Amino acid sequence: MKNKITIGRKDKANFPELGLKNLDIKIDTGAYTSAIHCHKIEEKEEDGKKMVVFTLLDPSHDQYQHKEFSTENYSEKRVKNSFGSSEKRFVVRTDIMLFGHKHNIEFSLSERGEMRFPILIGRRFLMGKFIVDSAKYDLSYKIKQKILLTKLKNKSQ
Repeated sequence: MKNKITIGRKDKANFPELGLKNLDIKIDTGAYTSAIHCHKIEEKEEDGKKMVVFTLLDPSHDQYQHKEFSTENYSEKRVKNSFGSSEKRFVVRTDIMLFGHKHNIEFSLSERGEMRFPILIGRRFLMGKFIVDSAKYDLSYKIKQKILLTKLKNKSQ
């Protein structure tokens, strides 16, 4: 049996391909699919190729970059939203850094502006890798901070 890492109910993660660091994430075992907050999500056709174009986060978020992303590598899925209604969403893949390891993750692009956390991590990503302890939080972030502190101490000696 593969060793699973304990993750808490919330944490902070890096998304290297998206240029985002220490972004708040919520672990949600009730959600199957992971979701990332975007606005201005649209499908376009350029030079005969379909692509999805989106802007991560929104101007009210402190890490908002005014940067538009686009990809031809996407799919469409029907996803139940937090109210239980089914809706069509675009789905993209990217990397997430947790506990010092890079993982590939699939996100549905969602307007989550009213939600406290811009990123929701669902059980499809968690399965086989993590065990959730809802009494804990920021476990990956705390490990990263300890490593950085140790590096700073060693540098100053």
